[in-house]
Amino acid sequence: MISKPFSSLGPKMPTGLKQKDYNRIVCTCFNGASNIAQAGGLACLSAEGHQAITRVIDYYKENAEIIVDTFRSLGLKVYGGKNAPYIWVHFPGLSSWDVFNEILEKTDIVTIPGKGFGPAGEGYIRVGAFGHRETILEASARLKNLF
Repeated sequence: MISKPFSSLGPKMPTGLKQKDYNRIVCTCFNGASNIAQAGGLACLSAEGHQAITRVIDYYKENAEIIVDTFRSLGLKVYGGKNAPYIWVHFPGLSSWDVFNEILEKTDIVTIPGKGFGPAGEGYIRVGAFGHRETILEASARLKNLF
């Protein structure tokens, strides 16, 4: 999907299929990517689009660094946040759903219980770095007060 490297949470435009397969799937299933997804995909390929994408990716990486630093300062093991805007935080001996519920109830911060990703996710939560910097900083302060 072209949306992944270009940090798109919205409309998707499939890539990576052979042209013959892509045409068959598109013609069979639907009339193609929406005009807005196509325009966004083309814009990403321009020099200006590349610069804009780089700024957005850097912004999310900085957000991820703030989140990682927050959880590490609380003595927790943290994984990710370097090449993707997702951070995994380990809470040994605790249920991922219990950690999720405690954080939600006491800080109004939504995380994702690791158990939702399968048995290996138990004891972890996943946190996303998508958001405004002020929101990330506020969440960081709330987490530090909680733990």
